[in-house]
Amino acid sequence: MTEPERGGPPRRRRFRLAAALTGLTLLVPLAACGSGEDGGIPTINLYYTTEQNIQKVVDDCNAKAGGRYRIAYRVLPRAADDQRVQLVRRLAAEDSGMDILGLDVTWTQEFASAGWLLEWTGEHRAEAERGTLAGPLETARYEGKLYAAPKNTNVQLLWYRSDLVPQPPRTWDEMIRMAQDLRGRGQPYRVITMGAQYEGLVVLYNTLVASAGGQIINDDGSKAVFDDGAVRALEILRNFATAGITTSSFSNTIEDQARLDFQSGAGAFQLNWPFVYPAMQEADPELAKKVKWARYPGVDPGTPSKVTIGGFNLGVSRYSRHPDESFDAASCLRDAEHQKFSAINDGVPPTIESVYAEPEMAEAYPMRDTILEELKDPATRPRSPAYQNISTVLSATLSPPSSIDPERTADRMREATQDALDSKGVLP
Repeated sequence: MTEPERGGPPRRRRFRLAAALTGLTLLVPLAACGSGEDGGIPTINLYYTTEQNIQKVVDDCNAKAGGRYRIAYRVLPRAADDQRVQLVRRLAAEDSGMDILGLDVTWTQEFASAGWLLEWTGEHRAEAERGTLAGPLETARYEGKLYAAPKNTNVQLLWYRSDLVPQPPRTWDEMIRMAQDLRGRGQPYRVITMGAQYEGLVVLYNTLVASAGGQIINDDGSKAVFDDGAVRALEILRNFATAGITTSSFSNTIEDQARLDFQSGAGAFQLNWPFVYPAMQEADPELAKKVKWARYPGVDPGTPSKVTIGGFNLGVSRYSRHPDESFDAASCLRDAEHQKFSAINDGVPPTIESVYAEPEMAEAYPMRDTILEELKDPATRPRSPAYQNISTVLSATLSPPSSIDPERTADRMREATQDALDSKGVLP
């Protein structure tokens, strides 16, 4: 995925791993296998991304388990691609030492289609769905079944200098005009966001498409669409990139570089994840006092934006020796109490709506109402087992944004995305 955040409709085809990849997986050491086969306390291995305070959540869940099992936190690599490669290779080798899997929201369908995840059913499913926001929950489904439980989500906001503009722009056109006006007055004017050839550019485009009422692939994930809304999104992205209001490094900018550029004082607007708020308070408290937030700009006046969500889901490996205990442990790790703890201490927005109303959230998330507003009507990335293929195609074709020719670029993406949808393999 893309964010410090932490990166669909059912696909009928079942994706299978190429034989070459399976051969590679046999070389991967099968470490950290579950214990308890001798009658001892089962060890539930949690493979999850780096999260500073998650060990405290694990410790609390272990205490609540009362000796029925012990969760062991196995830290995945920091980079999203490296995380996915490790999980894919070990699951392809049917590694029984993996129990709970931390899945980027874009991986759940891929892993479910490959047969690597157990379905959440009965009370476990009811608990995972209870009070969970619809957008994050949709990322955990495949072919109408629930294959993961949303642990945390994320969404980008518009951050703006209130000393430069009294009211935030509602649309992209308005934001571009405001920035050009500021430039004409010799004031900080740049609109700073992510434009490098990677997932961040796909997220930007996907948000524009959804906000324009467009579609990239159809509802059952079988056909590349790229309709009028998708073409309009290309026009907006091209116009933005050529309006003279971005940084010179826009086509190479990722999340943290965007944060640093804005903190340098050159920007009037920033489109980025909420991690920028505490970072700005620490790095430049005086600038932070001038910065406010608003809903991400839309495409049409009077029509709110639909912003792409990120986050992590928790899945249970089909090869786990302790599936019942793994479902129980995963439910504990992502319950309301622990989502609130992780939100306050690690800055990962909750997927359970009621957590946003907790009094302790006010200080940690002063922008929580805006985040929740976007989360109630979000955009999800194209939901397909072939998403990694699709993302690679989109980021390559969209880069650099200044070279976009809307109709021709849409045609190229439609053809290449259809090829990705028709692929028979899961990318290694």
